[in-house]
Amino acid sequence: MVTYRHIVMTILHLVNNAYNPVSGRKLSDTQTKLDSIKSLIYSNAKATVTLDSTALKELVKLSTSGSSKPTPNVSFSVYVGAKTLTVGQGHTIKYDGILTNDGNGYDDRTGVFVCPVAGTYMFVVDTFTVESCLAIKVNKQIIARAYRGYYPNKPWGQTSRTVIVKLKRGDHVKVDNIIANGETIQIQSDAYSGFTGTLLY
Repeated sequence: MVTYRHIVMTILHLVNNAYNPVSGRKLSDTQTKLDSIKSLIYSNAKATVTLDSTALKELVKLSTSGSSKPTPNVSFSVYVGAKTLTVGQGHTIKYDGILTNDGNGYDDRTGVFVCPVAGTYMFVVDTFTVESCLAIKVNKQIIARAYRGYYPNKPWGQTSRTVIVKLKRGDHVKVDNIIANGETIQIQSDAYSGFTGTLLY
């Protein structure tokens, strides 16, 4: 690529030596010298613009080659509605109140979120109970636990757990009661307890 320094040095050389760069002959007058210099500038300017344009096109191509459709909106926020839940050991919590369900991944009939788009997700579980041991599961595998013991002087209390996890399309995410000894747990109603998930990227 011809640099601007090279162009300037060439022009200075032509002016000082007064010859035509194409024919190599001596120039006879000032106008002819100016015409030759102008031609040289235009030729190099055109070459430079062409190169810059090609480079710009390549840059645009590279910047967009890895991109695809815009990331869809996937998120849900659900809660325990008007009725306190009694959940047995090993059972999935079915949050019946729905604030948002963009992407329709959460099913309130089963309590399971089915991942519609692969990516990195954040999930938050918060529960208002007397005693509980909950598990966030991905495809039946426990990825996080949240525990609250029983306190006679303060029976009800809030527990929360947040995770960030990579999911594939079709993965299942749910919250199960895993408290020991076959016990049931009571989960307070009126939107004290909830389950939230969102696609981050």
